[in-house]
Formats: sequence, C-alpha cells, structure tokens
Amino acid sequence: MRIQYYGHSCFLITTDSGLRILTDPCDPTTGYTLKNIRCDCVTVSHSHFDHGYTDAVSGSPAVLESGADLRIGDVRIYTVGTYHDDKEGELRGENEVFCFEADGLRFAHLGDFGEAELREETAEAIGQLDILFVPVGGTFTVDAAGALAVAEKLNPKILIPMHYMTEVLSFKIAGVTSFLKAAGNKWKKDILNVPYATVSRETLPEKRTILVMDYLKK
Repeated sequence: MRIQYYGHSCFLITTDSGLRILTDPCDPTTGYTLKNIRCDCVTVSHSHFDHGYTDAVSGSPAVLESGADLRIGDVRIYTVGTYHDDKEGELRGENEVFCFEADGLRFAHLGDFGEAELREETAEAIGQLDILFVPVGGTFTVDAAGALAVAEKLNPKILIPMHYMTEVLSFKIAGVTSFLKAAGNKWKKDILNVPYATVSRETLPEKRTILVMDYLKK
C-alpha cells in the first residue's frame, strides 16, 4: 500500500490492487493546491471547506460521506459517527471517522475529531488498527495531548499526524513539532522528507511509530 500526502488531512491511498482512495481534499484557500487527482473514491469526513473539496479530483469517483458501509473492489470502507467538538456537535457539527480494511491492514482516518475523549463505544466500533491518521493541531480538533490519548486507546502500529500548521496553511493551529514533543519516548519517530510512504503487513514496525510525511509541493 502506498500513502501519498497532499497536505492538511488529504491523503491518496493506493492499494496493492491499484484502488485509489482520496481522503478529505481541501480547497485552495487553505494554502494547499490540489487539482486533477485521479482516484476511485473520495471520503469526506464533514462538509467544511478544508475537507470536502471534491473539485480537486478528475473524472467521477464515488464520493463517500456519513453512513458509508460498502466494499469497493477488495477494500471494505465504513464510517463511525463522532463530533467535531467537545460539545456534541453544538459548535462545529458532526464528523465521520472512516475505517478501511485493505491489503491485510486495518486503518482509520479520524477527520476533524474534536471530542474531549474517545468514547468506549466509538473505540469498539472502530476496532483494532494497524494505522491511524489523527489530527494534532488543536483549536478545531483534538490537540497533541488529545491525539495521543486517542492513539493510546486505539493502539495502532503506525500513527500518522495530520491537520497541523505548515508554512502554507492559511489559518493558525499548532504545528507537528508540539505533537512530537508531547509523544516523548513512548513512540518511535520516523520523519520523512518525502510526501509518500509504503506500508505492508510484513513491514509494520515492532515498536509503535509516528510517521511524519512532508506534503506534496507543486
């Protein structure tokens, strides 16, 4: 499986069979430029401008939103409903966690998860994970401490931070450095200077690892 990072919460996940899944594409006002991305389906955790910019894709891929539970090729995709804030959606509405089973791996994209803590029933619905994509920038989502608390509960082998401040992001949230510092020595850190990573069941790390990718620059 290949994971390509476009910035913010947007990743292109390409399975071994060639299925291409795009997560939470963001519009140009965020500072990231996404356009003409070829994919088979797009997952949208919620409809905010920095997560639902489907104009970034080429062709007519399936757009998956809340309540999705289906198979596309050899990939299972389903959602678990959560909230964008710690007041049961009163401030910023609902948020969908997208869960995937592909290539012998289980992974989840938390979207803009913003609850004060991950509820037991939510953790149970998500299930055991190999890879977790988690927002870490705070303000609109969980912050570094909240992201790490979620990760401790779901216990993935690989933790991929997203939704954090970069030199191009147009609004202010915390950077990934704060998250890495908060993680301390409980997690191994693998800092890549490229916008992609390849993962398989056979290459999952023995020690839990935070995997930081650079975003694709155009």
